[in-house]
Amino acid sequence: MPLIAIFCIAATGGTDGWRHLLVNVLPRAGEQTVMLIGLTGLMTACFGILTAWLVSTFQFPLRRLLAFALVLPLAIPSYLAAYAFGEFLDFTGPVQTAVRTLFGYHTVHDYWFPDVRSLGGAVLVLSSVLYPYVYLSVRAAFGLQGRFATEAARTLGAGSLRIFLSVQLPMARPAIIIGLALVMMETLNDIGAVEYLGVRTLTFAIYETWLNRGNLAGATQIASVLVIIVAALIIIERKSRSRQRFTAAKSTAMTQRFGLKQLPAGRGWAATAFCLLPILSGFAIPVLVLGGYAFKRIDALSDTKLLKALAHSLEVSMSAALITLVCGFIFAYVQRANASSASRSISRIGSLGYGIPGTVLAIGVLLPLSAFDNALDGFLRLHLNYSTGLLLSGTAFAIVYAHSVRFMTLSEGTIDAGFQKLSPHLDMAARTLGRNRLQTLVNVLLPNIRPAAVTAALLVFIESLKELPATIMLRPFNFNTLATLVYEDASRSKVQDASIPALIIILAGLIPVLLVSRSLDHDHAQEKRQPKLP
Repeated sequence: MPLIAIFCIAATGGTDGWRHLLVNVLPRAGEQTVMLIGLTGLMTACFGILTAWLVSTFQFPLRRLLAFALVLPLAIPSYLAAYAFGEFLDFTGPVQTAVRTLFGYHTVHDYWFPDVRSLGGAVLVLSSVLYPYVYLSVRAAFGLQGRFATEAARTLGAGSLRIFLSVQLPMARPAIIIGLALVMMETLNDIGAVEYLGVRTLTFAIYETWLNRGNLAGATQIASVLVIIVAALIIIERKSRSRQRFTAAKSTAMTQRFGLKQLPAGRGWAATAFCLLPILSGFAIPVLVLGGYAFKRIDALSDTKLLKALAHSLEVSMSAALITLVCGFIFAYVQRANASSASRSISRIGSLGYGIPGTVLAIGVLLPLSAFDNALDGFLRLHLNYSTGLLLSGTAFAIVYAHSVRFMTLSEGTIDAGFQKLSPHLDMAARTLGRNRLQTLVNVLLPNIRPAAVTAALLVFIESLKELPATIMLRPFNFNTLATLVYEDASRSKVQDASIPALIIILAGLIPVLLVSRSLDHDHAQEKRQPKLP
């Protein structure tokens, strides 16, 4: 429904609107968007691939700790990282203060320092928090490759670098594309960081055209262009995933125990420093900056405004988690009980929302809900002389609906993965013992699928808690969540006041990161039994 609404309104905008966009909006915003996506993709690919290669292939100091810590930046929303970097690299921040103290400078005119509020600053911020998508995907691919191809290349005289470039990297290409597709979709979705850092992307152009200029048709026309870009990314990701399934199925049967190659002391510490760099940039700096401000404002924990925003965040996030849990379970169970091309197609359509940027989704949700509210209100006014007001579009329902659409794929994918771990013979055994389909579901499948269901609900809850673009565009008057409260304070250059809600969001975001780390613990346990290669 949101996508249909966007294209319908865009079609009614007329050719004049398209002509204005093509001349005045799309060239600059499109150029900024393409450059931001391209440079961010390049940076995340470099750090994500190289760090995954180092921790998967070599033994060096602090490798096990760094392999876990490289996932931590996933807990930092991009807009919080932007606010933290803005404070950290500001004229009064610790970096420029140290430069002035070290070289004896006194004013900003005495020296040159790169401006973080620029395209380069946006690339730095987004790359710092998004590279784990590539790191996790590529590290999993390296783990599935086995060691037959690598050892064969080594016996033929190839060194570690040549093996990486000629064997490991080509085999991991589908995983790289999947990780980069996720990075690019997250970059397109971002609005808080790009606005704060002064980069006018297509996503921000939608926000500005709709809310600041009051041009709804123009906003939907920009949104339709963005949807086409996202659709292309999703198609690329789907094709890469299908190829990866084939590769993983072949290589899983060929995997065997292997050792990590010990790096010499100098190279080992260089690898440690390289892996530590993105952790400091993507996690340590935001936590230290915002945590330092929060420590000075600890009394704000009892502030009514903060408590109200926390209550609203819990209300929206818990509702979205419950809705996506139920719908995601239905999608996954139908595919298990009655797998067909129709059920797979419906499931894919229902879970495409994650690829839609929040600003686009907000427009697509608000327009149909507003039309329904106005039609219902007009009907009741005419026949019963009673006004209902904005029942759906003027309440938190619109936010919950948008979050449910956007994060449905997280719930469905997690529950479906849980179902895939259960043998289909489990259902057959229950049926042969006299259980009907409902009894099999309630007494057999639900208890076994409970961990996956809890994980799915938790992931949606945390992602909904952090979501900013859709929330800020759909919220009713005087309705703040933690994310919008942070956005409001940061927009008024009061990042210090935003530190407490920002830290709450970060602490909540650590929960799914810890869940991811559990999957890494299995690898760590195996590594203890692996020999070291000279």
